[in-house]
Amino acid sequence: MQGVSIALACQAFDVSETCYRYSPKLDDENEQIADLLLGLTKAKKTWGFGLCFLYLRNIRGHGWNHKRVYRIYRELELNLRIKPRKRLKREKPDELAVPEAPNEVWSMDFMADRLGNYCQFRLLNVLDDFNQEGLGIEVDFSLPAERVVRALNQIIEWHGAPRTIRVDNGPKYISGTLMEWAEQKGIALAHIQPRKPQQNAYVERYNRTVRHYGWTSISSKPSTRCSRLPPSGFGLTTTSAQTWATAG
Repeated sequence: MQGVSIALACQAFDVSETCYRYSPKLDDENEQIADLLLGLTKAKKTWGFGLCFLYLRNIRGHGWNHKRVYRIYRELELNLRIKPRKRLKREKPDELAVPEAPNEVWSMDFMADRLGNYCQFRLLNVLDDFNQEGLGIEVDFSLPAERVVRALNQIIEWHGAPRTIRVDNGPKYISGTLMEWAEQKGIALAHIQPRKPQQNAYVERYNRTVRHYGWTSISSKPSTRCSRLPPSGFGLTTTSAQTWATAG
């Protein structure tokens, strides 16, 4: 409304002129409350408004109204100091390149399980990445690094030596025995990153095939002792068949 005095406008809308002209004055107590709230939230990062107000009321003995304290608490934006959790951006693993010829890249990995009589055994699976052909499966109750080297030497006699063997970071693969053998043979050991089995996906997929289609023949024939584990019942070719045949 133009050309109308404030007094006439307040009278027309039934508003007190004193209330209209009132401007809030900065109270020294408000600054004190703000300083106390900032100090509390900095020292006690897990405290919300409720604990802060109870501390000011019961411990410090201030009789301020909770609405007044909460208004200052919000003006300081202390109710928004908890930041939302950031989602981790996981890098997508690089796709495995398919070799152009056999014996360029091999992959090998261990598997473990128990027989019906609770005897634990292990398998070493060796795979050619070119055509996903299973080159050998070494089976025994213990497969130290020397046994791994012996199995690889036998596979090399059958199929030839590879240029690279992709392995994880298990103790057998980082042992000095295997590293020295690979250096003598001129074979590069490509270790995948820790806790990233998808970088060795070819042999991981082969492990699932072995577990689903070969486990039944072993687990269905529990032995009464842990002296031998016949590979013939497993249904797959192993590199240690003669060893098992001559085992006592």
